Amino acid sequence: MKNNAFRHNVYMPEVLCRHFNGYKPCSQNAKCDSACAFRSIPQARILIVHLGAIGAVVRSTSLLSAINRKYPGSHITWVTQRPSDQLLRENSQIDRVLTTERDDLLSLSCLEFDVGFCIDKSLVAAGILKTTKVKKIFGFRAETITGAIVPATDAALPLWEIGLSNQKKFFDNKKPETQLVTEALELEYCRDPYSLQLNKNEIQESLNRRSAWASPNEIVVGVNTGCSAIIPYKKLSVEAHRRMIQSLKSLGVKIVLLGGAEDKIRNELITKDLNIHASPVDLGLRDGLVSVNACDIVVSGDSLGMHMAIALKKWTVAWFGPTCAHEIDIFDCGVRVQTSASCSPCWRRSCQNSPMCYDLVDISEIVTGVKKGIQWLMSYSIPHLSAISYLPSPSLDTSKGSSQTSP
Repeated sequence: MKNNAFRHNVYMPEVLCRHFNGYKPCSQNAKCDSACAFRSIPQARILIVHLGAIGAVVRSTSLLSAINRKYPGSHITWVTQRPSDQLLRENSQIDRVLTTERDDLLSLSCLEFDVGFCIDKSLVAAGILKTTKVKKIFGFRAETITGAIVPATDAALPLWEIGLSNQKKFFDNKKPETQLVTEALELEYCRDPYSLQLNKNEIQESLNRRSAWASPNEIVVGVNTGCSAIIPYKKLSVEAHRRMIQSLKSLGVKIVLLGGAEDKIRNELITKDLNIHASPVDLGLRDGLVSVNACDIVVSGDSLGMHMAIALKKWTVAWFGPTCAHEIDIFDCGVRVQTSASCSPCWRRSCQNSPMCYDLVDISEIVTGVKKGIQWLMSYSIPHLSAISYLPSPSLDTSKGSSQTSP
């Protein structure tokens, strides 16, 4: 009784405030009480479970604005797999980032949520929701008898059916994945952009890196050479990259190769005797984000590098071999080029066709996309490293030779 009197009559900190953690002084105010100017009591506790792939996790950051519209003032916890968590940790719209590591899942088990969004169609993601206290789940869940993934609500049925039918996925559906997921979670679709944020040190490093690559008046074109090993056909051959770079150099731009640690040897082969720069590839995801931010234009296959460029609002020239161009929204800030292979899209993880779909990507269309990006940069007099502001422009879609506008 004495302890209760102390708690209720003498002093009680705002334990429900989003800034209060209970084990160290608050970073916002030395005194935690109801008079604090930074006091923020969440109106809803939201759990997002999206484990992978990394590029898809980046794309799903477009959901954050829609979530905040439906649940204003909410507290958002996001569970993902390593290393995707690195790209989420600087995001001011996310209050807590957890992984599937044991300690993080133990932390999650202590928490309760009003709403859960399960974006992955996987037993692991469904299991995380199943073992967490969540009042209402949107997206996907697991059938407890068979383990089959099923819609959590009727709103997720269209996205679920697309995954079960190649005809619907490859040909019938015309919506970008961002729209499909937003609607599946019963959120308002307003074509919200991705949300990735750099800290001050990373922005300064981008400036430093860009200064090392080009003079202030030169345009830097980043060429992302890699992709996930899951579908290895989302990258051009070494020879095709070299031909493309030689064509791009004739435009008077500076070329920088982008990629991951697995691309280091391949990038060395591509750069040989071409007198171009290669960004660091073995310093982690956030350093890769720094390099993308140091570019004005990014050329990439359907990969994490493409999603980073879209998130940082770079003019993006994205080419597609085995995957679906219509699923990617580049937000009127780039062009999409799709292979002329008659078997595309297919999403195959192994293929022995000759020529391969990536061999039938028209390099001249990629170069045309870069030219359009140069014109866009010049017409708006956009300052370099304009990762914060977003300026819309007409887009050129060269999928299958089409001149349609991006979705």
